[in-house]
Amino acid sequence: MRRWSRLPRFRFLLALTAVVCIALQGFGPLQAAPLAVRPLAGAAMPSGLAMAPIPIEQQPFYPELQRAAAAWSDVVLNTVVGDSPRHTLLNFYAVMAEVGRRSEQLGRPRSDAEDSRSAREREEQISDTDLLFQLAVKALDASSFPESVRVDMAEEAAIQLKHVLDYVFSHSFQSIDIPDAVGMKAINDRRTSPSESWRIPGTAITLTSILEDHPENENYLFSAETVAGIREMYREIRDYPVVEQPFATPEFFQDFVYTPGYLVPPDWYLALPLSLRRVLEVPIDDQTLFQIACVVLALLLFLAVLFWLIRLLLDSYRDQPRRGKEGQAWNLDALAWRRFLILMPLLPLTRLVKTFVDDVVNLTGLPLVIATYFFYVVWYVVAGFFVFYFFEAVGRSSAELLARVRGRTSNLQLQRINNFVMPLTRAIGALSAVALGYRLLIVLGLPANTVLAFSAVPGLAIGLGASKLLGNLFAGLSIQTDRPLRVGEFCRVGENLGYITKIGLRSLELQTLESRVTIPNSVAEEATIVNYSRRGMRSDQPPTQALELRLQLEGAWSPFQLEELLRQGRRLVGGVGELIEPLVTLERRPDDSSPALIVFAMVELHGWTAYLSLREQLLVHLEELVERAQLSEIALGIAYGTTVEQLRQIPALMQQVVEQDTALQFHACRLERIAAFSYDHVVEFSSNQADHDAFEDSLHELNRRIIDSLSRAGIEIPFPTQTLMLNQTDAAHA
Repeated sequence: MRRWSRLPRFRFLLALTAVVCIALQGFGPLQAAPLAVRPLAGAAMPSGLAMAPIPIEQQPFYPELQRAAAAWSDVVLNTVVGDSPRHTLLNFYAVMAEVGRRSEQLGRPRSDAEDSRSAREREEQISDTDLLFQLAVKALDASSFPESVRVDMAEEAAIQLKHVLDYVFSHSFQSIDIPDAVGMKAINDRRTSPSESWRIPGTAITLTSILEDHPENENYLFSAETVAGIREMYREIRDYPVVEQPFATPEFFQDFVYTPGYLVPPDWYLALPLSLRRVLEVPIDDQTLFQIACVVLALLLFLAVLFWLIRLLLDSYRDQPRRGKEGQAWNLDALAWRRFLILMPLLPLTRLVKTFVDDVVNLTGLPLVIATYFFYVVWYVVAGFFVFYFFEAVGRSSAELLARVRGRTSNLQLQRINNFVMPLTRAIGALSAVALGYRLLIVLGLPANTVLAFSAVPGLAIGLGASKLLGNLFAGLSIQTDRPLRVGEFCRVGENLGYITKIGLRSLELQTLESRVTIPNSVAEEATIVNYSRRGMRSDQPPTQALELRLQLEGAWSPFQLEELLRQGRRLVGGVGELIEPLVTLERRPDDSSPALIVFAMVELHGWTAYLSLREQLLVHLEELVERAQLSEIALGIAYGTTVEQLRQIPALMQQVVEQDTALQFHACRLERIAAFSYDHVVEFSSNQADHDAFEDSLHELNRRIIDSLSRAGIEIPFPTQTLMLNQTDAAHA
């Protein structure tokens, strides 16, 4: 570009006239936006005359800018940020100019001569360009951007800032003296309030060494306010023609946002015909047709996979076996790991699609922010469930491993270990998920102080309205420690009787005969607990519970019948394998007219179904034994016409007919009493049949043999006799 001193006089007059007209109109676009570059019309004009913009070549910093550019064009060993505004500003501008120049060259379709160069050399050039760009981006304080989009927005802001600096350096009406470290000290000496900040004269672009996140910082960076407002500054000047000068990069930002890839489009894209690229690069707002189509396609595929995996996760709950099913507790770890594995692909898939949208398609601006927020929300939500399912699966597997190591293989014993281990692992998983939720809020740009305020809300809620929850938690810990009851035990808690199916940190579940009752731990701790179960001496022994049956014996019972009932009852309970330490006895209470049969035993049964099934079987068998004991005595009346010799033969006859059945044992046949019309004998016998129907068949045959034997011996059984007393009046009427 030519210097002003060499311009012809008439060109100088024309330029001066144009500048005056622009000044009268408010100096172009920069006066409209408060965050844009401020107009330089307020600068002092020598001799009262308006001056034309000073070319960058005539600025006092230009020689040093050339030296900085020469240094960066050779070897990348320096740093962009420095201890003065001059060092940071000139190095940033020189590096960004070099990056823009290299990106433009590498982004052009390659000629035959360039194709002959090795791909490795091209990759090295692209790598060096990326490194230069990253060094330049470090000169921006991007703390005002949310963490999730900080890197992307800082990179865009760096390129936009380069365009704004192109405009500022080419449209300045005064010399821009950029201070070094000594100059900053002199400026602060003149200030009433010293500050480690410097603003480009006539603009809102500020460099500062004061960083909120790094108070020990001494290097100058573009301030957070400048970086946050650079987008609006760029919008104000992007439609104005760029003044040609050695460091200008007019197409830098447009090439960056309208092509896929990072700074340089990928080779496959550069190999496309120019006509096709023109179609793909049709602008739609700040994006292109190609970018929007790729993003929509990627999102549709991602959402399809996301909903498919969510459906698999929900199906795993439908396939979960019902509680109480035999062996289901040993399959819960596999189910937990299944859910963990269902969610696992979503984490890398979300990162992959986000990288594709950001780095490959190169979405920029507001669409990038929205897409990034979406992917971060999905990733952190999935990560929260992923961590929770991971700890649940670890808890299930740990409980199963612990049960096997301790030699416990029953479903109930595993369930007890799960009730102790699972609340701990689930609490860890829930806390980890909450931590990820707080991390998501910070990543999305919520201030840390606000997040801390949110973290205080649960504590406030607990202090004000969750006292019962805390009471239940501490009561649950007390129950787990004191262990007045355990899972599988038969207990009475207050007015509720049933089996303990679950002991959690908040409540316990009691399966009664008609329903499942949930009792808060604080209520259970204060209630009277009656535990009908007996625990073994060793921890690996299964617990047992009491089973008691009481049958009231109606009618008159002889001592032999009671003895026979006890014998038969003890034989019965001795043959039932489920009964442990069975006891059969008789009891007569003071207010009872007849004795009662008591059967007591310990059983290793868990659940109402098994308990009631055994109880029903025992009750039926005991009723049969009661009937058998009553029939073990036969009252036999003999007529008065029977001789003494025939009466002596009766015991032998009865023994003979009883012993004809090997299942029956004869005990005695006695003349019990001489009744008014017969000699009453009593035959006592016992049986060994296990089946009650077989006993009744034997009794049927025994009665037939008794009748037949007495008939052959000429012994008669008298008919029932009734005496009718008549007085004289009745006789007269008769």
